[in-house]
Amino acid sequence: MSLEIIVLAAGQGTRMRSALPKVLHTIAGRPMLAHVLDTARSLSPQRIHVVVGHGADQVREQLEAPDIAWVVQEEQLGTGHAVLQALPGVQADSRVLVLYGDVPLIKAGTLTELLEQAVSGPALLTANMVNPAGYGRVVRDAAGNLQAVVEHKDATASQREISEINTGVMAAPASDFNRYLPKVGNDNSQGEYYLPDVLALAVAEDRLIASAKAATELEVQGINDRLQQQALEREYQRRVGEELLMSGVALADAARLDVRGTLTCGADVFIDINAVIEGDVHLADGVQVGPNCMLSNVTLGAGSVVHAMSHLQDATVGKNCNIGPFARIRPGTELGDSARIGNFVETKKARIGAGSKVNHLSYVGDCDMGDTVNVGAGTITCNYDGVNKHQTVIGDNVFVGSNSTLIAPITIEDNGFIAAGSTITKPVADGDLAVSRARQRNVAGWQRPQTGDD
Repeated sequence: MSLEIIVLAAGQGTRMRSALPKVLHTIAGRPMLAHVLDTARSLSPQRIHVVVGHGADQVREQLEAPDIAWVVQEEQLGTGHAVLQALPGVQADSRVLVLYGDVPLIKAGTLTELLEQAVSGPALLTANMVNPAGYGRVVRDAAGNLQAVVEHKDATASQREISEINTGVMAAPASDFNRYLPKVGNDNSQGEYYLPDVLALAVAEDRLIASAKAATELEVQGINDRLQQQALEREYQRRVGEELLMSGVALADAARLDVRGTLTCGADVFIDINAVIEGDVHLADGVQVGPNCMLSNVTLGAGSVVHAMSHLQDATVGKNCNIGPFARIRPGTELGDSARIGNFVETKKARIGAGSKVNHLSYVGDCDMGDTVNVGAGTITCNYDGVNKHQTVIGDNVFVGSNSTLIAPITIEDNGFIAAGSTITKPVADGDLAVSRARQRNVAGWQRPQTGDD
């Protein structure tokens, strides 16, 4: 029996107090719906149907994919009504799993257990909650058989004492949904068509309702406000930190690490507090990342060290490099092995060769720099003329004195030497010394200005 998944993502999310559709609010830097879709794809379904409503165009624009069939729920009349909108596109002989776009941390293993229970009839995913207020309660008979799900607003006082709740996640043969959903009414306090009511209809026909239970309540918690969003963000980061520690990564404090992408690490990697990881980041063996650093789409070679307060983005770093503190490595930067980028240095679209050093207070942009180059403090490659960007080419073993200005386009050949304080506008040949600064003039007997009377 093939699997098809329906993801309900039509809600407005008024308690988020935002113009952004709720399912586009983020967990770990990605829309919460993206997490649900990742989990859905891990189950290898034949098709994923996403029911959208509020902000439908925005949701589609961000998450469009070939394996998604978009379904618009013009009026939000409840979860049962939402599933009914998607059913015409579902194969009649398939098994259907219903997920929610605002429940981002549900695990594939939990869903697999649920699907195993839904081969010949409906199965519901439940969970026990310390505070079940607001959730539908699972009502069972004396034998433990599931009899019904009662929404919190419609529950009696005794039913509200039940701690087992309906997560909303359900699986069943498509034939069951097609059979029962058209019979679901809206005679309840909300005037909505509730998906769990199909279970009561099945029970009325003396059918047993199977169930599976989530391991923790956070796994199945939905996001309705910023407080819940924050709680699930921390749970996501806790999971990531635990996985990193178990894989051998040394973390100064797993609670002070934010991974908003994919992080892969070699052996003996150390990450200090408050590091933020975005996009795809790879840290090879022995890499050390100092406190308060941001790494976004970067690769760091074995033995490289990033010191405190540094920001690396879209860059490739070789082996045994030393970066920071307070360095900014911008997109297009490539550092050769044993390169050194020091404090308050910014690079952009720069290839810096093996063993080269840019140690202090410098900007190197649109530059092709050779090996064993030394760039003194305060040096700038002037790559922009107000209209176009231009290239600076620096050969091997070049020395650039402090406070130098290199006006691109320009080439400094191997072994060139730039005197400190020079503004270089012409090419420098192999082994030449370039000096371009005003001759010093001392004025004897010069008197300092005197402070005038007020």
